[in-house]
Amino acid sequence: MAIPHWLLMSAFFLLPLLAQISAQVPGCSVSNNNPSVPENECPLVVATIHVQPGYTLTIDPSYPDGQFFTIEGSELQLTKCVDYEEDPVLLLSLTCKDPAGQSDSLQILVTILNKNDNPPVFPQPNITRQIPEDTEVDTVIVAREEVTATDADLDTIYYELTTTVQNTDGYFAIRGVNNPEIYLQTALDYDKFNSTTLLLYARDRPVTSLEPANMATATITITIKQSDTRAPWFLPCTQLYNDTSVCISSPYSGRVNISEMSTDPLLLEPGPIYAVDPDYTINDRIVYRIVGGNTNKVFSVDADTGNLTMNKIVTSPDSFLLQVMATQVSNVRKYSVATVEIKVITKSNFPPYFEKGVYNGMVFVGLPQRSFVYQAGDPSTPLVITAMDQDFPDKVNPNIEYYLKNSTDFIATRDGLILTNKVLESPGTVTIQAVGKDVLSLQEASTIIVVEVILATAVTPSDKMYSAQDMAILGGTLAALLLIALVFLGVLVWKSSRWHRKPFTYLVKKKLSKEISEGHQNKYYQEDEQPDVSTKQHETSESSSVQAETPVPELLALASHFSSAEETESVPKGSIASTVIFYQEEEEEKKEEEAGQEKEVKSILKTDRHVADDGYKAVWFKTDVDPEAGERVEVIEDNAADDDNDDDDSDQDVQKNEEEEKESSDTDGHRGGLGVSFSSENSSLPAAEVTANMSHTGAGTDDTEM
Repeated sequence: MAIPHWLLMSAFFLLPLLAQISAQVPGCSVSNNNPSVPENECPLVVATIHVQPGYTLTIDPSYPDGQFFTIEGSELQLTKCVDYEEDPVLLLSLTCKDPAGQSDSLQILVTILNKNDNPPVFPQPNITRQIPEDTEVDTVIVAREEVTATDADLDTIYYELTTTVQNTDGYFAIRGVNNPEIYLQTALDYDKFNSTTLLLYARDRPVTSLEPANMATATITITIKQSDTRAPWFLPCTQLYNDTSVCISSPYSGRVNISEMSTDPLLLEPGPIYAVDPDYTINDRIVYRIVGGNTNKVFSVDADTGNLTMNKIVTSPDSFLLQVMATQVSNVRKYSVATVEIKVITKSNFPPYFEKGVYNGMVFVGLPQRSFVYQAGDPSTPLVITAMDQDFPDKVNPNIEYYLKNSTDFIATRDGLILTNKVLESPGTVTIQAVGKDVLSLQEASTIIVVEVILATAVTPSDKMYSAQDMAILGGTLAALLLIALVFLGVLVWKSSRWHRKPFTYLVKKKLSKEISEGHQNKYYQEDEQPDVSTKQHETSESSSVQAETPVPELLALASHFSSAEETESVPKGSIASTVIFYQEEEEEKKEEEAGQEKEVKSILKTDRHVADDGYKAVWFKTDVDPEAGERVEVIEDNAADDDNDDDDSDQDVQKNEEEEKESSDTDGHRGGLGVSFSSENSSLPAAEVTANMSHTGAGTDDTEM
């Protein structure tokens, strides 16, 4: 029985007063006139009663709540269960009568204690929603009023949202732990899922509470409707990062023959032009058109099928880079553009072919990846497959590429070499289909390769193959040995050379002496009919030693003059050889360097005679000496050359050359030469020693002045 709220409030205020007045009456008493009992628990002792002899205590039936109680002996018991949500308090009156029949009343107010015995209740335990795929984020899916639970215990409700479909977490959420409004948290993707089921839990205690809690569950089923959100996809395409919402297509490519009209649709790679609407539940129709790169409108595309055809022949070898656009009929803003490359090639009249129908190869077990497959029976020659093409004069088509169809254990290089693609672990026989493809004309040829995988122990020592690493080690070792040999040889040459013991200035001057001796052969006198002059004849001829102050530069100038004279006269036969050898003794040169003196260089060779000139110097043959010269001419015999024993290797080289000339002129007659020496009376500088050996062969008797 429910008690009005105004009566309950009045009872709460009167309770202290009643406790003082009605706690006991003469002859009767109650241990507690304001007891508390939990709801929904019965029978239960509410209070203890004390009645004196002659007195009686009864429950006043005029109080409605008296029906919940009874008196058993000295106990006041609650006999009916009370629900706090219906009767939070009970009020009853006990009547105490004395022996004379007079009565008094005892008022008892029983408080019902609330217990958490009622679970929350949702107004709709099952809710269904259908939402479009392009629903904006933060849109309310289920309103708060539809999913707010109630609790008869008037407890605060705590909510939690979960999903039962895998990989759909995070798309939907509630506003808060005490606010069950459901909204879209992440953008939807129809390709990832098109429906999900959400479970909304309502608890009358926090999830982290240790107290027993009552819970209710509401089920929300959400269905997603696909929207037109994506542009057409050209096929074939590759999904990016396994994401079905993004697909990247590759460019198309094709070929046409120059100066040739094709009426059929062009064959393209990786396939014909074809696009689809990725929103497949909508599946809008796609139309095609060329939007760029179609120079002179050579090509056209079918709007419905996407087939590419030619309108006219191509006269230029330049390639075309077409741009083909695919759009949806219902929404032109949904479009995609693909690139189509058309190469212009010369027509291929002959397809490629293999000269062999079957190639036999062998490879050893255990070789590393990318090892050669060798010709069967010849483990030193790699196996090479070659496709020929009669369109080329030498039948070698540089546009052919090779690949293997039915084996992943081997690969083919562009040059036709067959390599292993992994380490082969067991022997056996592998049959492979090899294809040679012309990448321009797209024509193909195929052949069979039979590879025997054999154990390495079956190879004889003579057939042993060396790896590139072994050859590199061998080459490095040989290079080191060669370097050591060169160093050792250089040391031997250096030690055996006499040059390293000579002063530098001496070597330079020695070199200069040799160059002068070699470069001043007087060819002007080669007029005689006798072709050669021997050294032996020269030694027996008249000779003289000439001492003069004439410096080297003038000597060189005079030699140059003789050379010019030879070219001018151009004598066809006969020869006159004259060798001028310069030599400065080492001791005299050292003295000159210490004294720091400089010589005046004058030529000793003259083209005419100046007898009256005191500074006159000249060289001529002995037979041409003027008899009237008198003492002004000094004749020196050739034995002066015998005194030059101190000359070094350069003099020996000259003698060797003279001996060679002697051998070449043994059959020729000779005429003795004369050595003439002049000394200037006015010169105070050391004289340079000049030896002039001149031979005249033949019958000529003309005078020649120097």
